Amino acid sequence: MPDKKLFLLTTALITIGVICSYTLTAYTVVLFEYNDFHFVLRELVVAVISILLMWTLAQLDPDIWLHRLGLSLFFGGVVLMLAMPFLPASLVSEVGGAKRWIKLFGFSLAPVEFFKVGFVYFLAWSFSRKLGHHANMGVMEEFKRVAPYAAIFVLVMFLIAFLQNDLGQVIVLALTLAFMLFFAGSSFRFFMTLILGALGSFIFLIVTSEHRINRILSWWASAQNTILAFFPESIAKHLRIDNAEEAYQIGHSLNAIHNGGIFGTGLGGGTFKLGFLSEVHTDFVLAGIAEEFGFIGVFVVTMIFIMLLQRLFKIANRSHNDAAYLFSLGVGLLITFAFIINAYGISGLTPIKGISVPFLSYGGSAMMASSVGIGMVLMISKKIHHKIDPKKHVPKQGHYAAQGRTPVHENTGLHHSPSVLEEKER
Repeated sequence: MPDKKLFLLTTALITIGVICSYTLTAYTVVLFEYNDFHFVLRELVVAVISILLMWTLAQLDPDIWLHRLGLSLFFGGVVLMLAMPFLPASLVSEVGGAKRWIKLFGFSLAPVEFFKVGFVYFLAWSFSRKLGHHANMGVMEEFKRVAPYAAIFVLVMFLIAFLQNDLGQVIVLALTLAFMLFFAGSSFRFFMTLILGALGSFIFLIVTSEHRINRILSWWASAQNTILAFFPESIAKHLRIDNAEEAYQIGHSLNAIHNGGIFGTGLGGGTFKLGFLSEVHTDFVLAGIAEEFGFIGVFVVTMIFIMLLQRLFKIANRSHNDAAYLFSLGVGLLITFAFIINAYGISGLTPIKGISVPFLSYGGSAMMASSVGIGMVLMISKKIHHKIDPKKHVPKQGHYAAQGRTPVHENTGLHHSPSVLEEKER
């Protein structure tokens, strides 16, 4: 049976997202003269499709469908993102000079959201075949081992950061790649080298784009007084920027959070959603929840996310297949980094990256893609071990060793690779 707790926790978040799409869009409905139920009905349709899609995927056999679906999402996403700049305006939506959405039957589909799930599967599948424990490898040897993945990630950066002008998604994928490499068997020293390299690339992408520099300066104008309070004045005076324009959205986001207090203003009682936070139902959905449901509401939502991640990581840890282990872990990392980056952004701790909150932010592509990822993990969860009796579950080593294959547990059919499992035991 698929993991019911994971399914119910995801459904709970989707339900909260539908409620937010109604209560947080009051101003947008009036501004654009939409029907009062315009957003909530569209989100409800997507929510029902996402839940059905998630449960349908959970019923499939992972030995057959996990690989097919994962690689289809990866290569299909690459093809669509390469083709989008050349498609006519009637088929794609353009925002800020970047074509990010394909128009289908009155809805807009963002290929990058589905590509992220496929990218995680591709990494999990490839890492399980090519990588193992680092043993006594040096950093340079590890770099040579992962060089092909670096080349693939350069392509990903080109597709997303340059063609679609979406640096936030690149940051999420870069962090996910680095952590998956670590859990696949890379050394901590190599992991830290990779993080520093990614930080350098991130800085390069910022300084080569004027609008990104302005966004950083705008954020710093709002955050500098708080951050520089921890520095000696001799250093702070050189870092302080005078007469810088403060971030409009972050200021109103903080006011909305403050206005919510402990218990919130109540469902529909928020005021900062009325034109002050223009993207409150998408990028600033957590600020909207904080105002209307208060600290209690944010705490409940955060706990649901934590429990959902706990289920994902538990399924990963109990899987006896390296690809399934790394994929389940990767889906959890995608959700974790998206939630953290958004939460830090709306609270002014980091610049806003335009990353939506999984399942909560308005938008069909993100919800469906996240549901596909969860559905694939639910597919995996049917074949995990809950309790292992070492006297009854002893794999036969000779037959597999003779064929150069990893042992397969007779009850699950999943390959048991020692590299990851040894690390998990440690």
